[in-house]
Amino acid sequence: MSTIGKTQITIIYIAPPEIVEEGERAFQKHAQWMERTHPREGELALLRYNIIKAPELKEPFNPSSEPTGNTMFVLDEMYETQAGLDNHWKMAVESWENMPALVEWSAKCKAVTAHNGVSIQGLW
Repeated sequence: MSTIGKTQITIIYIAPPEIVEEGERAFQKHAQWMERTHPREGELALLRYNIIKAPELKEPFNPSSEPTGNTMFVLDEMYETQAGLDNHWKMAVESWENMPALVEWSAKCKAVTAHNGVSIQGLW
């Protein structure tokens, strides 16, 4: 399945060591909520949901670089259409009980967000 033209959101959180466990718990709850509430077919379909955890490196383009001590969490969600992502935000505000906790945790991190992205290349 080509992903070209699909809607995506990607958020990179850089967390200091003292809040990494809190982030792990928040994303565990987020994944449970996503699985329970998001459509898998049709215009609103969630096509991909992925969270990775990795050390932040002092030299980002050198994989053997020393870590900074911070941890990166990368959240990646892909939807069939923009309407799916819009629905995600609507549901998050209306029904996700842990949203305030994730927002509070996020404020303790450095975060970069690519909202409303459109896939321009996708191999499979």
